[in-house]
Amino acid sequence: MLKHNIKLFFRNINRNLSSFLINIIGLSTGLACALFIALWVSDELGVDKFHENHDRIYQVAENLQFSDGIQTMVESSAPMAEYLVAQMPEVEYAAATIDPSWFGKHALSVGDHNLKAQGQLVGKDYFNIFSYNLIEGDENQVIADPNSIVISKGLALKLFGTTENVVGRSIEYEKSRQFQVSGIFEDVPANSTVQFDFVLSDKAYKDEAPWNSINTDHWGSTGPQVYLTVKEGTNIDALKVKVAKIRNEINENDLRKSILIPFSEHYLHGTYKNGKQIGGRIEYVELFSMIAILILIIACINFMNLSTARASKRLKEIGVKKAVGAKRKTFLFQFLSESVLMSIMALFVALVTVALLLPHFNTIIGKQLALQFDLNLVLLTLGITFVTSLLAGSYPAIYLSGFNAVTVLKGKLNRSIGELWTRKGLVVVQFALSIILIISVIVVYNQIKFAQNQNLGYNKDNIVYFKAEGKVKEQLPTFLAELKKLPGIKNASSTTHSMIGHNWSTSLEWEGMDPDNETNFQIVGVDYDFIETMDMEIVAGRGFNRAFGDSIGMIFNETAIKAMGLEDPIGTIVAGRIPIVGVVKDFHFKSLHDKVEPLFMAIMPEVNKVMVRIEAGKERDAIKEIHGIYQAFNPGFPFEYEFLDDNYKALYASEQRVATLSKYFAGMAILISCLGLFGLAMFTSERRKKEISVRKVLGQTVTQVTVMLSNEFAKLVLVAILIALPIAYLLANNWLSGFAYHIPLQAWYFLGAGLAALLVAMLTVGSQAIQAANRNPVDGLREE
Repeated sequence: MLKHNIKLFFRNINRNLSSFLINIIGLSTGLACALFIALWVSDELGVDKFHENHDRIYQVAENLQFSDGIQTMVESSAPMAEYLVAQMPEVEYAAATIDPSWFGKHALSVGDHNLKAQGQLVGKDYFNIFSYNLIEGDENQVIADPNSIVISKGLALKLFGTTENVVGRSIEYEKSRQFQVSGIFEDVPANSTVQFDFVLSDKAYKDEAPWNSINTDHWGSTGPQVYLTVKEGTNIDALKVKVAKIRNEINENDLRKSILIPFSEHYLHGTYKNGKQIGGRIEYVELFSMIAILILIIACINFMNLSTARASKRLKEIGVKKAVGAKRKTFLFQFLSESVLMSIMALFVALVTVALLLPHFNTIIGKQLALQFDLNLVLLTLGITFVTSLLAGSYPAIYLSGFNAVTVLKGKLNRSIGELWTRKGLVVVQFALSIILIISVIVVYNQIKFAQNQNLGYNKDNIVYFKAEGKVKEQLPTFLAELKKLPGIKNASSTTHSMIGHNWSTSLEWEGMDPDNETNFQIVGVDYDFIETMDMEIVAGRGFNRAFGDSIGMIFNETAIKAMGLEDPIGTIVAGRIPIVGVVKDFHFKSLHDKVEPLFMAIMPEVNKVMVRIEAGKERDAIKEIHGIYQAFNPGFPFEYEFLDDNYKALYASEQRVATLSKYFAGMAILISCLGLFGLAMFTSERRKKEISVRKVLGQTVTQVTVMLSNEFAKLVLVAILIALPIAYLLANNWLSGFAYHIPLQAWYFLGAGLAALLVAMLTVGSQAIQAANRNPVDGLREE
């Protein structure tokens, strides 16, 4: 029977080649989109899951209660790690770390070979907690010595050209200190949120600020991130209750409350509001999973519609088989078999498409996905294909197998109102989904454009910045003075803040402070000329000036002054002795997802980022000049720099990728929908061939016939628009609510998407309608 069905399947392909091509293109496109998304989703869900005990690793975060709500910070205090191991029997290991994003890149040298590598400071149990597999060294001893360094396999090859006999050799650190290699670990996997090349003991910087915060016994310190592994069988809910009480037991006046968050979930669930997890990247995983399902549904709808539409061409086959005793289950098996065969052929085309386009897809998403046929991918692919074939073939199988034998042998096909509305309903669903995707693309694109062009309160353009290290750090005033003399340099200063994220924060007291005021302030350490370099606006008082001895002055932003309730802030004493010397206009130092927070700037000796404003058009020559001065101060130090506007754009990398991917997937959805519409229009014109011929004989023009054939589909698309617009509005409004500053939803986003879908649909149907209207009416009447 299966062999017979396969033979009939290929005969039907030969007789209905156009229908077959429409189906195969639609199904393969839908499957390809689903496979792309499945690869991406699988990779996202696997981030940080490679650690052997990932389900037992937790991070200690802090909830801070302020007057405007609860703020969650992933930093904690250094003593927390040792306290947890000593006081909580449920905790197996704990370690405090300074994250690579804070610790940054550092110059490493072996002989005359110099490079910069990403490092981090970690506690002694770090390698017992995380599965960064050691090639050389004992996880209990590699960072026991403050003068030890553990390096990656890749870094060992770069520095020594080998991984053999490297343990025990020396590496010069920032041309000032020697560390001995105590271990080598496998390169950090790409699906790790923490990326680093080397590790130092947390005791390596015990006497140097600001990194000495990882060694201090002071519970009020912040900066380190604390991780722990719980023992198997631990009641995590009970442990969370105990951890929440720690800070109050240490200091009853401490406003912070410690919480435990699963480490491997932080990547996908890293957004907090008022102390609760409210989402994060998981929203994009869910979004694209839904898009994959929607595109597959659209592709399956094509198959259903075309299969039922061409039912009239299979009347005799069905009637004869029924007359000789074929049961309904026989037809169900036959038509489902055809659907499975079609899906398998579409899967082959989809796999070829994915293989060819995967490099381009990787470029868009910023990953290195591979089409590796492991068990999980094979099962996933077969599962998608089976579900697709079942979804696509079930309705046609039930519909075609239900024909009455006598009726179909007479060449008649009774079309019920329910069947007609089902087919029309499927078309409406197709286009409604496509229109929703188009509107989503428009909204995301305009929000990103808004974010990138928003007035930030400072000028991010033509700012180059780099780390102050070595002699540059030791002689920073001299270095900055030399920079300002260079041609093409407008100004230069330094700061502790990257201007694109969280720095660190503290509470303050000031004259006339309300005892119930719990405002938390972001701290930005700066040098003189910082405000001028960044083109910030002073709205009250003045900027920092050496002539006034402003080393103990502070400048607050407008939001901070408002939160403090000060009407005349200049001269107000803060922290018992520090005067407010100025107020700067609010500026954004995080993404537009976040509101501008209270902030103050102060002159600090530990500034570590040099900010240089370059004249527009002179970037290349100016950077060469900066490089020369840098090398004069730091011979042997590699010079690495970044542009501030590039890093600002990176804040919206996720949204940008969403916009790009949505654009492609929306295009695919429209393509598949139009293929189905084209096929339906083709069969409609074929079914109404006699009617069209009669109308032409009676005097109707080609235009009138074309409009008549197109009207039916235009009405369906209009219904789809009416359904899609309110749904799209709700979805867009919900997404934009995640931004503290966002675009208004404008009517043209929705009307434009609807009109675009209608235009594309009419062009698709119109081409087939014109062809049908131009046929010789004699050909249609001759068949009667």
